[in-house]
Amino acid sequence: MRPFQADALRWVLTARDGGQRLAEGTPLPALADAGSLPVLMVDSGRRFQALEGFGAAFTEAAAVTWQRLSPARRDQFLSDCFARDAGHGYTLCRVHMNSCDFALGNYAHAATPGDVALQHFSIDRDRQALLPFIQAAQGVAGRPLQLLASPWSPPPWMKSNGQMNHGGHLLPQYRPAWAQCYVRFIQAYAAEGVPIWGVSVQNEPAATQRWDSCIYSAEDERDFVRDHLGPALAAAGLGHVKILVWDHNRDLMVERAATVYNDPEAARYVWGTGFHWYGEDHFEHVQLLHDAWPDKQLLFTEGCQEGGPHIGSWDLGERYARSIINDLNRWTVGWIDWNLLLDTTGGPNHVGNLCSAPILADPQADALLHQSSYFYLGHFARYIRPGARRVLCAASRQALECTAFVNTDGGLAVVVMNRTEESIDCALRVDGVAHGLSLPARSIATAWRPA
Repeated sequence: MRPFQADALRWVLTARDGGQRLAEGTPLPALADAGSLPVLMVDSGRRFQALEGFGAAFTEAAAVTWQRLSPARRDQFLSDCFARDAGHGYTLCRVHMNSCDFALGNYAHAATPGDVALQHFSIDRDRQALLPFIQAAQGVAGRPLQLLASPWSPPPWMKSNGQMNHGGHLLPQYRPAWAQCYVRFIQAYAAEGVPIWGVSVQNEPAATQRWDSCIYSAEDERDFVRDHLGPALAAAGLGHVKILVWDHNRDLMVERAATVYNDPEAARYVWGTGFHWYGEDHFEHVQLLHDAWPDKQLLFTEGCQEGGPHIGSWDLGERYARSIINDLNRWTVGWIDWNLLLDTTGGPNHVGNLCSAPILADPQADALLHQSSYFYLGHFARYIRPGARRVLCAASRQALECTAFVNTDGGLAVVVMNRTEESIDCALRVDGVAHGLSLPARSIATAWRPA
């Protein structure tokens, strides 16, 4: 491992005050003596999990909002999110199977009641907006995206309540047909040039929502994976597609995953656990799950600011970065934001569950509004690339929230956030070489050494 050079550490800053947004500063000066400064220590020789990537979700709401923009503005959005050099370079994203609340209404790919042979299975609805959006993003990314597919609900005729909304359960007699829906969806998307990297069993399986939802107990999920979904994917030659369980909040992730992982036949099909951030933080549960099953992976699969668009809020970015830092430092291998794009109302959403997104669009003005969450995400996604390994990183003050990674090309990135109302001067000590770093109030910085 080559030593770090005192003059080789560059950095970018985003701060609430002063107007900096991913703004590069002059190289960080070397310090002969850190004195009594708080210390941010990085040891690049102590390495942990490899990163899958960062990204966000393709939803029908995001896709139709994108389509309402001019060609030039569409291109700008795709560059901002997917371009490797000019944008965030997203590589790990999510898409819904059947409809979700951020669709224009309820729909299912297997809509014909009783069609257990799936003779009428169709993704024509996705060809209207979702697939063109994904295909355009892949063109800018220059590679197929790693795409996680998640259902919010099986078709109504497969459920106990006869509707996609308001929870209900998957009826036992339709478990084989529902497992085949995953197979058909994956095959259909592959035929469109959009490979599916992984699937989760059910989005938020413990929540009865007024929108598309379905309840699974831990035992239901275990049995469905073991007896139906896992075997169906394997029989179709799709055993490489990752299966994630839970896909809900951190509060119950240990208990829910344990039920699946403690069954060897179910566990052998499962790549890992997906989780969201709604409710209490419970970052310790992410660590506990890794410690108990270090062979299984952890993936953050959804988070957004609820309750409207929150235009201009600085808290948005800080919420994102706090979650990313804490999750990555507890063995999470990837972080997927919710909607890639929404309009300035926080929609469209077919039940009025309006939320924020890092980029909001005003189609009438043909404008993109970049929120603080967009810039905060960029401090991670632009500098920590797929395959990067987390390295040892610790701060002597709690106010300095930090993580660090070494990329596959040998470059290093250190992200540090200051959520206090005071500026903090610190010594960033990387493999024994100290640099002076000044963090303004309510700011985030990424220091990096190119390969």
